Amino acid sequence: MHAFEILGDPVRRSLIELLADGERPAGQLADDVRARFGISQPAVSQHLRVLREAGFVTVRPDGARRLYAVQPESLREVDDWLVPFRRFWQPRLAALDTEIARGRRSRRQEKS
Repeated sequence: MHAFEILGDPVRRSLIELLADGERPAGQLADDVRARFGISQPAVSQHLRVLREAGFVTVRPDGARRLYAVQPESLREVDDWLVPFRRFWQPRLAALDTEIARGRRSRRQEKS
């Protein structure tokens, strides 16, 4: 399955976003997603299974819990697809960086 097919589903995107901050137990993921989307725990488990089988997340047992984590390499396909589009925002980010540096320099000069 193509990365965009996997991530095209809002529940799976939400799970990946929750895991971006680090490893989380399946129960906590299920609670967060159920509250947001109003789906059943088995439905959340199905989405986690799809993500796991597609290589987007890893799972490891921790006693009775199952801990999920993002598999960053799986996002490479998405990152590679974005390469030609970076030209749209890279100049703006560079300009923002310049303005931030000017602001910092100005504040330092005011303090001197």
